[in-house]
Amino acid sequence: MPSVFSRIIAGELPARMVHEDDRAVAFLSIAPLQIGHTLVVPRQEIDHWLDLPPDLLDALMRTSQTVGHAIQQAFSPGKVGMMLAGLEVPHVHVHLVPIATVRDMDFANADPDPDPAAMDDAAARIRAALAGGG
Repeated sequence: MPSVFSRIIAGELPARMVHEDDRAVAFLSIAPLQIGHTLVVPRQEIDHWLDLPPDLLDALMRTSQTVGHAIQQAFSPGKVGMMLAGLEVPHVHVHLVPIATVRDMDFANADPDPDPAAMDDAAARIRAALAGGG
């Protein structure tokens, strides 16, 4: 059975997509730790990051860095945190989160019902930063 991320990539489920290329996609988390929390996901469904072929790992990290620069530009946080936890969905994904403190990366702080207008605005800001070179 395809992961929820594979279904998003296939267009079967909605997502606030901010980036797509031939190796990876990036979209906002539906339960963000902070507004702007973005997931970078390889198109190929692989459960554990240790199993990524080196070229795909490189592509995923390059995409994460590009999207991270856009998040930095869009939100001006102290840092853009990056985490590979991999427990929520059996499909490799990189969490990129605008943070001020390490507490901002605590999954206990996830918002299960974020404001749709704020999410739409966050996606638009990240896409605009990416269009401007991130």
